[in-house]
Amino acid sequence: MTEENVILVNQNDEQIGLMPKLEAHEKALLHRAFSVFVLNEQNEIMLQQRAHQKYHSPLLWTNTCCSHQREGETNIEAGSRRLFEEMGFKTDLKELFHFIYKAPFDNGLTEHELDHVMIGYYNEDPNINTEEVEDWKWMKIEDVKADIEKQPEIYTVWFKIIFDEFYHYLEDHKL
Repeated sequence: MTEENVILVNQNDEQIGLMPKLEAHEKALLHRAFSVFVLNEQNEIMLQQRAHQKYHSPLLWTNTCCSHQREGETNIEAGSRRLFEEMGFKTDLKELFHFIYKAPFDNGLTEHELDHVMIGYYNEDPNINTEEVEDWKWMKIEDVKADIEKQPEIYTVWFKIIFDEFYHYLEDHKL
């Protein structure tokens, strides 16, 4: 399987090139990404635990899914594709906002992403892809916030950043 490219962008989210994903993370270059938060009717977030065989952040908890857009793919198309690949279901997604963050990992890689944050709603159990996802659970938004403060080491570096942005967005906007 060939390595996927990520879309390199400038601060205005304009495409300036393509690069293999690992190289972009090694060089900490800004690239386009997305993060999906799926909520149920109890206003709980579906979290996933990354699979044990992932090359970084294995077994850490994170948002429902996140990844990188492919060239020519809209943010919503990318989010829907990856949600189905990882969690095994489809639901309508809506983009809420985007922002830039930079997060280095212990292994020398760095996430430097212009992240498009999306939301969707679903009330069933997912059909997880065990190559990508070890486990999943529903958690109330306030419980996630408290748990990140209590035990930050069990969450991905990027989730802690993105959740904080998502949480503040929810404070300022009625969904």
